[in-house]
Amino acid sequence: MRYLVRARIKSGQEGSLLKAIDDGSLGAGSIAGREYLRDMKHARLCEDGTARWVEVCYCPTPLEEELPDWEEFFDIVKIQDAHARKNCLDENGTKAWACGQCDCTERLEAKMEDWG
Repeated sequence: MRYLVRARIKSGQEGSLLKAIDDGSLGAGSIAGREYLRDMKHARLCEDGTARWVEVCYCPTPLEEELPDWEEFFDIVKIQDAHARKNCLDENGTKAWACGQCDCTERLEAKMEDWG
């Protein structure tokens, strides 16, 4: 499933976040580690001061694996389904692990390009 994440960078964590992105250590040790770097490459900083990105997650609870890593740098404001669950081939049971081959993320990120 894909989620739209809205979060604020914690005060004083901007430099640490940028360093973790630059040196590739963001998400190190997590099964989703490489996805973190991809997420930040496509994240948008919006006028209200929140960062927003699309996240793919297969956990039974949204961002169960990723949340502890994100919370090091961000205060999470909102996590919401990025599209209707009935349209997600993985979620509706049509094709297991479908998110890995789906173009939903790219389409959603294209819509977000002018967000900030």
